[in-house]
Amino acid sequence: MKSISFDTTNALCGGILTAVGLFFAWQSLRLDLGTAFRMGPGYFPLLLAGVLTLLGVVILVQSTRVQGEPMGAIAVRGMFLILPAPIFFGLTVRGLGFAPAIFFTALIACFASHRMKPHWAIAISLVLAVFSVAVFSYGLKLPFERFGPWVRF
Repeated sequence: MKSISFDTTNALCGGILTAVGLFFAWQSLRLDLGTAFRMGPGYFPLLLAGVLTLLGVVILVQSTRVQGEPMGAIAVRGMFLILPAPIFFGLTVRGLGFAPAIFFTALIACFASHRMKPHWAIAISLVLAVFSVAVFSYGLKLPFERFGPWVRF
């Protein structure tokens, strides 16, 4: 008879995700759920809690199949550049405007990879800014300033 071995990192992560998902599902049941066509305030949190619980169970089950997989290095550079990027966007979108804020946010996030070259980062950020303005400003006609008071032409 074979013994079941757990990858402790995945088992711990799966257990925590499952527990958090079940807790939020239990809490959202106190709210009015409504129906799929007339959603109440508890419908979407219950749906998200169900997805979180499902992902936790999947990770927990996979932890029994993976044996001795070493944990990789922590990506400190990625954390210091990816995490502050949306904060930078939120703080500068009113002053810079939508287009420059998206450009600089993408530029900051591009350098999370140590393989990113400056000319590619600028090109990717420029394409993303143009695409975002085309979709959100011209396509969806959302009411925001493309260029804010800090960069008036």
